Amino acid sequence: MRIKKLVIVIMIAMLVAGSLPLHAFAEDNSDEGNGTGKYSAKDEAIYGDLNAGGTLQDMYVVNTFHVTEPGEITDHGNYTNVRNLSNLNDIEQTDDNTVRVQAEEEEFYYQGDMDNQPLPWNIDITYELDGEEVSPDELAGKSGALKLQIATSANEAVDSVFFENYMMQISLTMGPEEFDDIQAPDGTKATSGKNTQVTFTVTPEKEETFIVSANVTDFEMDPIDITATPASMPIEDPDLGGVKGDMQSLSDGISDINEGVGDLNSGISDLNDGASELSSGSREYLNGINELNQSSGQLVNGSAKIRDALQNVNQSVQGSSGTPDLSELEALPKGLRDLEGGLRESAEGLDTLKENYDKAYSSLDEVMNGIPDNEITKDQIQALRDQIEDKDDKAVVDQLAKTYQKAREAKKTYQGVQEAFGSVTGTLDQVSGAITKIADEAGTTADKVEQGMSNMDQLDQLGQLQEGISSLASEYESFHSGLTDYTNGVGELATSYQELNTGIQELSKGTSSLDSGASELKDGTQELEDETSDLPDQMQSEVDEMMDEFDASDFEPQSFVSNQNEKVDVVQFVLSTEPIEVEEPDTTEETEKEKKGFWGRLMDLFR
Repeated sequence: MRIKKLVIVIMIAMLVAGSLPLHAFAEDNSDEGNGTGKYSAKDEAIYGDLNAGGTLQDMYVVNTFHVTEPGEITDHGNYTNVRNLSNLNDIEQTDDNTVRVQAEEEEFYYQGDMDNQPLPWNIDITYELDGEEVSPDELAGKSGALKLQIATSANEAVDSVFFENYMMQISLTMGPEEFDDIQAPDGTKATSGKNTQVTFTVTPEKEETFIVSANVTDFEMDPIDITATPASMPIEDPDLGGVKGDMQSLSDGISDINEGVGDLNSGISDLNDGASELSSGSREYLNGINELNQSSGQLVNGSAKIRDALQNVNQSVQGSSGTPDLSELEALPKGLRDLEGGLRESAEGLDTLKENYDKAYSSLDEVMNGIPDNEITKDQIQALRDQIEDKDDKAVVDQLAKTYQKAREAKKTYQGVQEAFGSVTGTLDQVSGAITKIADEAGTTADKVEQGMSNMDQLDQLGQLQEGISSLASEYESFHSGLTDYTNGVGELATSYQELNTGIQELSKGTSSLDSGASELKDGTQELEDETSDLPDQMQSEVDEMMDEFDASDFEPQSFVSNQNEKVDVVQFVLSTEPIEVEEPDTTEETEKEKKGFWGRLMDLFR
């Protein structure tokens, strides 16, 4: 029995010895003759295990030294435990967080475990199922509408150099059996085998919130992988030749627009002046027509009295064989001449009104016809608006479009009433001519009466006087009828012109507002031209500024573990959350055997 046990011990010793490298039995003379080692650079890879909510659970650091001369290397770190990953040499760790290792040539690795060391970022992961927040440990195996939110922010307790210079990538892998209708507005989706991978990027100095939504069935999810590396990738300056050419074309186009708006502003100003003159002339004409209309009754009544007086004189003369009483005729010439003078003043007033109206109408017609017929579509205006980023400049473009539309409407309205405007001149000519004709007849009649009165001293001419007065009475009856028709026409003209004058006054107000708007528009387009005159150079400057913002060529890598470490080249973070899985039931005796391992099962053979 004793011999059997001895054989067993020898066999175990041989197995153990056979599993070890030969240099493990060599005498460790690393402290003798090697001296101080040297390395060209040191890398740090920080590995962190997070729970499903993003809270850090465990952390360890793999330190890599690019050795140029073997020997003792000194490092620093607040490690709870250290492990040599390159050979079986011991690692010395002192109370002052100093680590000493014997490194061989090329690359040397060792691992240091850390406890309570915060990350540079706060990572918060929350889950909602069917609109209600659910803790990750209650989510496994559930089905419904999932909303997963990942929020990142700066951890103020850690040196900001990492938050300000590192780019973070967050990757989620989702299988087709558990996830359907995956939506990630701010992420990049890619197919990885049968799975869907969603990746989010957090740029330096940015705090972000990302959302992934999907319909899930029997929910399970692989770990969420988070990596962070310096944002020092080389970025070549973009070729802006073509874009700058387009920007120059845009700048030239804006300059042309400003010039066109200047012409439009001048034209609208002339239009406003013409409309103002037309408004004043129309108002004077309306007042004159109304005064004439108001005096028409008196004019007709006076004419009726003259007519009646002539009728009475005619009857008296015709019925008298002796010398008639012609005293009533003495006042007739003066009344006729007063009527003639009033009518001629009315005719002259109408001629003056016509002259002013023609001048105002000519200015209005020239300005209205000067408005270009070019049609600018809404799409063209929107395309111009989309190329401008400044809100004030966008407002100027909107005002330009509105003014353009109003100018088109004004021209269309003018073309609709242009015939009415043109007919006013003819009407004024006809009315003035009719009044002048009546005035001429009144003067002629007065001359005849005076001539007849001068010959009354010769009784032999009584017959001629009787005949002349009879003819005058008859002709004045026709004159009075024409005067009545004229005054009725004046009344109708006063009534209808009231509406035309109202339209002209509204037109004057509209052109005044249009003139003010065009002036403001001209100020805006002038400002827009001033701001965009060097648009290509501005774009180049902004691109250069943006490139400078992402240029991290001056970033000096810094150790995450200790500021005493030197020659740090690369520091990167590799983080991973725990998976969300449905718990499997405990297995059988085979699982226990697997847990025992080879040595446990070997010892069981000899028990």
